[in-house]
Amino acid sequence: MTAIMNYVRKFNTQLKCITKHLDGVASLALRLILGPVLIVSGYEKLTGNNYFGGMLDSFPFPFSILPPELSWQMSIWIELIGGFLLLAGLAVRWISLPLMVMMFVAGYSVHLKNGWAAITPSHPSPVCIEGTTEHDEAGPFKKFVECLNTNERTIEASKRLAKAKSILREHGNYRWLNGSGSLVKLNNGVEFAATYLIMLLALLIIGGGRYVSTDYWLARKFRID
Repeated sequence: MTAIMNYVRKFNTQLKCITKHLDGVASLALRLILGPVLIVSGYEKLTGNNYFGGMLDSFPFPFSILPPELSWQMSIWIELIGGFLLLAGLAVRWISLPLMVMMFVAGYSVHLKNGWAAITPSHPSPVCIEGTTEHDEAGPFKKFVECLNTNERTIEASKRLAKAKSILREHGNYRWLNGSGSLVKLNNGVEFAATYLIMLLALLIIGGGRYVSTDYWLARKFRID
């Protein structure tokens, strides 16, 4: 047993030594994913995709205390500037905080009512459909596992998706249309907003990362801890 524990300690020490110099890789990966997403989102808003513009009056704090147009402009420039800062690894912790607020507001105000799933399940389990034998006979745990991404909205959306596929099969070249991937319908749930929020939380904690961020080299140059 002692020999095993000594081996575990030795392996853990070596692993810590290796990962200590690679901790910037995780931050870089998060920044490379989030940066382009934010830039594209901000640019679309800037060039006229005003999807959220009519919802600003119902947004929660802190946007609720600001004029709608100001809130809209803030969201545009926080996303645009934030995306470029993340790619550069500059002021990563500083910009992560307002971006987290934006993700929370978007998730709470726009996406939460649509459930979790970003994409509509093509074939929701009968367990999730009230009135079916499977639903009546299923226990709480089975309903939780099989219906985690399903609610009344996604069930209705799946019916419309099935109808659209039926029309395409009858009147279109369905094999060609479905050739590069199955046709799906957007559910616009909170999945993406929650995922991005957690990624930003990670960046808030770990920062820009060793070696691969502007923050790291500025800190070294000016001897900032």
